[in-house]
Amino acid sequence: TTEIYTLSLHDALPILFKMCKITVLVAVYNAEPFLDKCLNSLLGQSLHDIQIICIDDCSTDHSLQILKEYAQRDSRIKVMKTPVNSGQAVARNLGLTIADGEYTTMLDSDDWYEPTTLQKAYNALTADAENDCVLLHVVMHDNDTQCETDYENRTDKTTLSGEEAFRLSLDWRIHGLYVVRTSLHKRYPYDTTCRLYSDDNTTRLHYLHSRKVVFCDGKYFYRQHKNSCTNSCSIKRFDYMEANLSMRRQLDNEVKNGNISHADEVLSLYETHRWCNLIGCYGYLLQHKNAFSSAEKSLIMKRMQAVFQTIDVSLIRTNVKYRPGYYPWRMFSIFLLQSWLYLTIRRVFFNIRVPD
Repeated sequence: TTEIYTLSLHDALPILFKMCKITVLVAVYNAEPFLDKCLNSLLGQSLHDIQIICIDDCSTDHSLQILKEYAQRDSRIKVMKTPVNSGQAVARNLGLTIADGEYTTMLDSDDWYEPTTLQKAYNALTADAENDCVLLHVVMHDNDTQCETDYENRTDKTTLSGEEAFRLSLDWRIHGLYVVRTSLHKRYPYDTTCRLYSDDNTTRLHYLHSRKVVFCDGKYFYRQHKNSCTNSCSIKRFDYMEANLSMRRQLDNEVKNGNISHADEVLSLYETHRWCNLIGCYGYLLQHKNAFSSAEKSLIMKRMQAVFQTIDVSLIRTNVKYRPGYYPWRMFSIFLLQSWLYLTIRRVFFNIRVPD
């Protein structure tokens, strides 16, 4: 007798189109001290069927040379180069254009995986045909002290709906390091609005449009630098406002095209998040006012006012709207006065400062 085997479309696609299992995007800029560890962790993966796309963003050190040497050693490594230095999002999007994995992820050029990370991620994703995204197990590695701590996801669930994952990502109760179905990633490539923070938008769109988001224990080692752009006092901190505005516009477009269930709830949730972040940015300015010149302060205030005018106060949630210091006055001057009083009282009487 002849046994006849049938393949589901999900199983057949990788065979028909010769897809590898996972594509890893590695954006590189002056990462010479860390590249060996990063790339060796990829070449040492127990899951061999992977594509490694390294995109050099016009490095001025020997990063590009190192990438080319690794590519000569292993055909799974593809090297690309941006025409001008453009930031991680642009670099990753360039790599995404040639991604042929069934799933795609990214690895920062100063970070690394444990040997079984991608195999564990692939196993979790293929355990259910509706699993579109899997979160890795993030280990925070302090570059100065070499101490390591686990990132604690603040949820008891092992499987989330896309909307649940979106909600939890707003205050990072779940992190943003994951492997996602490539078709979804190409539908929503990296947001290039700002060099910092707008990649958060991409993460949230991937979560929102996933049928199921799951977890695995494949480790991602995230190297923390005290002098990184996100940890140092910089005017770039205020890019957060424009990144949030970009996300709001993307959500509006998704609602317009009928791509979001519970649209009113999602928009209200995000507009409330945006309002709280705007207050947080003003608090950051007050807390670090001596770090900025008069011209920088003036520019920051203009940017803040422009974003303030885009807030839809009708969408701000009632439980936030009537909290002390959070009422959405329609005049920018009153908003500043209220925020100044609220943040000053917190700082002077309760020693509560805005997180950096």
